[in-house]
Amino acid sequence: MIELYYWPTPNGHKITLFLEESGLPYTIKPVDIGKGDQFRPEFLAFSPNNKMPAIIDREPNDLGEPVTVFESGAILRYLADKTGRFGGEGLRGRVEVDQWLAWQIAGQGPMTGQYGHFTVYAPERIEYAIDRYTREVQRLLGVLDRRLQGRAFIAGDQYTIADMAAYPWINPYTRAPLDLEPYPEVRRWHASIAARPATQRAYALTRQVNPNAGKPLTEEERKQLFGR
Repeated sequence: MIELYYWPTPNGHKITLFLEESGLPYTIKPVDIGKGDQFRPEFLAFSPNNKMPAIIDREPNDLGEPVTVFESGAILRYLADKTGRFGGEGLRGRVEVDQWLAWQIAGQGPMTGQYGHFTVYAPERIEYAIDRYTREVQRLLGVLDRRLQGRAFIAGDQYTIADMAAYPWINPYTRAPLDLEPYPEVRRWHASIAARPATQRAYALTRQVNPNAGKPLTEEERKQLFGR
């Protein structure tokens, strides 16, 4: 039913987390971003920002032509609406989920990504950039920690796409670990999601799809990923 164009990155994990939780049938179409698969014309035809993940739903709810969706947040919302699950219940529940989904897409993900770029991948060490993004990620972790006080999950008692979006971006760089000690609610929440069987199945796909995950980038991979 769902064709998932995927590579095992934090944004890619968002979608496998949903699909494994929901039980929707899907097939993975690997997009090797280190080899430049994201720039192929056939991929750009439905993911014009040359980024994965993207999906093609061959059996949309309106029974019409296949639906294509790019951008991880849009995919999560589409899948939540398709299944009627994990998207928030009622008007107010949906608002709670969507505002935190937007927070993740606009803030937590990009800022953590910049932290990772300048601490792990940059060809030269730029102290200003490292300090700026480290402090911003710490600020966002503080926001999330306060939000989780008295709540099992970000939007309340139910696990939702807001959690699926944020979870993969908590401390994703093994070569540049962040100190999570000041954020007990984040650590509690993160551990509870990590223990879910669907999460474990989703992350097990990493080695299946990319056996070289975690290894240093080659010069060709740097060129494809960073335009260098």
